[in-house]
Amino acid sequence: MSHKIKLVVNGRAVSREVAADRLLVQLLREDLALTGTHVGCDTAQCGACTVHLNGRAVKACSMLAVQADGADITTIEGLAAKDGTLHPMQAAFKECHGLQCGFCTPGMVMSAIDLVQHHDCASETAIREGLEGNICRCTGYQNIVHAVQMGAQSMKGVQP
Repeated sequence: MSHKIKLVVNGRAVSREVAADRLLVQLLREDLALTGTHVGCDTAQCGACTVHLNGRAVKACSMLAVQADGADITTIEGLAAKDGTLHPMQAAFKECHGLQCGFCTPGMVMSAIDLVQHHDCASETAIREGLEGNICRCTGYQNIVHAVQMGAQSMKGVQP
């Protein structure tokens, strides 16, 4: 059985017929070609599939596409400005070398933005705890923490 859903993805209205068991991550990657949302574990453990749904971070591999009906979705592709200017958190990850292989980076960036917007991220401990649902197998997290600190300052308009 399929369902007609309507949502806004990265500012663009989208309407699709989807199977009842189709995951949001499948809709984004396979139907909309937004491959920055990665599939790492299929069990919502790694965070590589993190996107924003109505302004809050969610793991797209554990959510059905029909559950997103009527929602506003932002993926990593939707963060940069139309002229290509990176979102402050993306720029901070680049500046602080908060990535190595890059596989976890889109989910880390999306989670970090949510952390800054909706949670306390004043300390290194708070950042590490806030990113616990995102796994990086390469970096050791130190540069990621620095990137989140720098990105938070930029997002809040504070000069580093």
